[in-house]
Amino acid sequence: MMSFANKTVLITGATRGIGKAIGLRLAREGATIVIAAKSVEENPKLGGTIFSAAAEMEAAGGKALAVACDIRFEEQIQQVVAKTIEKFGGIDILINNASAISLTDTEKTEAKRFDLMHAINVRGTFLMTKACIPYLRKGRNPHILTLSPPINLSSKWLKGHVAYTMSKYNMSMMTLGWAAEFKEAGIAANSLWPRTTIDTAAVRNLLGGQALANMSRTPEILADAAYYILRQSAAACTGNLFIDEAVLANEGITDLSGYSVVPGAQLYTDLFVE
Repeated sequence: MMSFANKTVLITGATRGIGKAIGLRLAREGATIVIAAKSVEENPKLGGTIFSAAAEMEAAGGKALAVACDIRFEEQIQQVVAKTIEKFGGIDILINNASAISLTDTEKTEAKRFDLMHAINVRGTFLMTKACIPYLRKGRNPHILTLSPPINLSSKWLKGHVAYTMSKYNMSMMTLGWAAEFKEAGIAANSLWPRTTIDTAAVRNLLGGQALANMSRTPEILADAAYYILRQSAAACTGNLFIDEAVLANEGITDLSGYSVVPGAQLYTDLFVE
């Protein structure tokens, strides 16, 4: 089992929600966290900035570096990587968490929404990973972990929000491609997705409000699942599209009641999961 002490973890979109929860979990294990996200000033609807997230990660026991980055812009990606190398000398783990969502059907999906999802979810994830690869090659037990779903080609997951589904499946296809492409380099590539909805700003503001949040689990379930994936041997654990519950079950953790936002509440199954 690999320790996270002195390991450098670059996380996109780590100001809040799932990205931040993963950062805090690894910071508690002694990791150095690079927060690459957009929020430099607080949006009252969302809460938090890259700087407040960095302070929380340092308080949790890790080191942290906050770098403003919109992964739609390649020069900003390169700047994050350069600052990370300058300050910490390497990158051991990349977590592709930043994502845009619009659960709209074809006629209601505006060009700018289509472009935003593909610019962040697909292009941004690709270019951030590309920029990190030279350093992951030299990393200790290097892992790429992408927040994207199992690829389920049932038409029910395509028909209601085909633009979003395509962008997320693209992220999962990149995982499968990278696992094969970088196998000889010893770099693991896996995806992680929740079985249930997770209480995040996206769920509260865009999807189902407080009612859906109350039927969700906290981001900590994904943080714990990420921890268990990332401590596996990179050579052995690669090319998987993991579901959080299965990762935890593999560690003997089957009582997940502590992750429910509302104890005992009926949980809502997430997209792309049967």
